[in-house]
Amino acid sequence: MSSLLDTSNTLDPTSDLHAASCTGCLDRRQVLARAGLVTMGVAAAGVLAACGGGSSGGSADGAGDASSSGASGGALAKLSDIPEGGALAVEDADGNPLILTQPTAGTVVALSAICTHQGCTVAAAGDQLVCPCHGSVYDMSGGNISGPAPDPLPEVDVHVTNGEVLAGKA
Repeated sequence: MSSLLDTSNTLDPTSDLHAASCTGCLDRRQVLARAGLVTMGVAAAGVLAACGGGSSGGSADGAGDASSSGASGGALAKLSDIPEGGALAVEDADGNPLILTQPTAGTVVALSAICTHQGCTVAAAGDQLVCPCHGSVYDMSGGNISGPAPDPLPEVDVHVTNGEVLAGKA
């Protein structure tokens, strides 16, 4: 019995017997390289999640809903698609995200949807615009309500012609 306790039941990793029997073993350099790749992958996924655009559920009556524009022919949106007192998320011709709001019937205000804090895309949430990354909150005219954003959302020139919202001044 004492001979069983005195004998090691594992192979010495530096012995030739261990090297011959170990087909899936990694050396220290391989382990560190794979751990570094996994860490970089996790970090990249975190950055993409933080910088990705957010979406919102909106309310049952359509006020405050954010959705993509269905307008065509160079129009940013149809006026009828923008809920009064709410917002509509669209992109301009260059692919820049915008928020179109209709504070009163027939009046459209366009705002850059890029948060002034760190560049995430804001989305409508009820009667506010919210940054999903760090919690900055803006009112429907782009003014700061709370959060780390240092400046309001900048306005973008738009005009309404024949029921369509077009980029630029009239």
